[in-house]
Amino acid sequence: MPCAVPPQLDPENTGFIGVETFASLVHSHELPLDPAKLDMLVALAQGNDEGQVCYQELVDLISSKRSSSFKRAIANGQRALPRDVLLDETGLGFYKRFVRYVAYEILPCEMDRRWYFYQHRACPPPIFMAAVTLTQIIVFLCYGARLNKWVLQTYHPEYMKSPLVYHPGHRARAWRFLTYMFMHVGLEQLGFNALLQLMIGVPLEMVHGILRISFLYLAGVLAGSLTVSITDMRAPLVGGSGGVYALCSAHLANVVMRLLSTSRGCLPVSSEVGRAVWLRFSPPLPASGPQPSFMAHLAGAIVGISMGLTILRSYEESLQDQCGWWVLLLSYGTFLLFAVF
Repeated sequence: MPCAVPPQLDPENTGFIGVETFASLVHSHELPLDPAKLDMLVALAQGNDEGQVCYQELVDLISSKRSSSFKRAIANGQRALPRDVLLDETGLGFYKRFVRYVAYEILPCEMDRRWYFYQHRACPPPIFMAAVTLTQIIVFLCYGARLNKWVLQTYHPEYMKSPLVYHPGHRARAWRFLTYMFMHVGLEQLGFNALLQLMIGVPLEMVHGILRISFLYLAGVLAGSLTVSITDMRAPLVGGSGGVYALCSAHLANVVMRLLSTSRGCLPVSSEVGRAVWLRFSPPLPASGPQPSFMAHLAGAIVGISMGLTILRSYEESLQDQCGWWVLLLSYGTFLLFAVF
């Protein structure tokens, strides 16, 4: 329900407040407002023909709530927003400079960048991607020490018999649909996934939060194992590539207009896909079974592109209020049921 406008701010009961009236109120009461909010207040006024601000949009701005209508109202007057404030700001500490770098790398919109920079809090830290990467490294080191195998491509029979590895023949053991993400066949695959998880996953988690990024990552992992179970039924599956490709493709889809970032991300991703395809169809090593499947890469990419356009583009907006979010959940759930049955 829309908030009622105090009579002293809106004597004519129009539902709008003059920006000068509110500015004088802020000045007289010395209300602390983030610079980004003050700039957005001006942008809201610029977006209105009479230089006024809708009271409900003002309440949303002060309470840090944003919606699609709020962003559209800001976009109408976005020319009033300074474009180079963050880049020109001096005297920042190391962490704030890192936050500014994350804002410019992850968010394609200047309004979102400045909002994130001034709203960012160090707590809670991005623990999900860090914990997943650390666990993957520990598991690899434990198996490497146990099997005394430290080459780039480790297809040791005992390694591939691990209860964590996914294989369509063992799909009744449901935990394997997710735990395969902790196993890697060599330093090359582990290094590639760990690098992308730290360079892309951690900044994404800093901006979008642990819930959205963990959901996107695990959705890619689960889609990868289920896709292998119906398309490549003789091959095992190891590595977190399903989740990694979900994050990378979601990020690239979200910033597709930024050609530099897109080309920079496509090169290592495409090279990893080529390597996985070549390994899958290359002659198997003696005393080993089929090579690990590459279908998880493609499944993760599809999940990332489809979900990323909604999850990452809707920065600081409620997902449950968007029709597209429920359509995506229904589509993903339909795929899961189809693959399971």
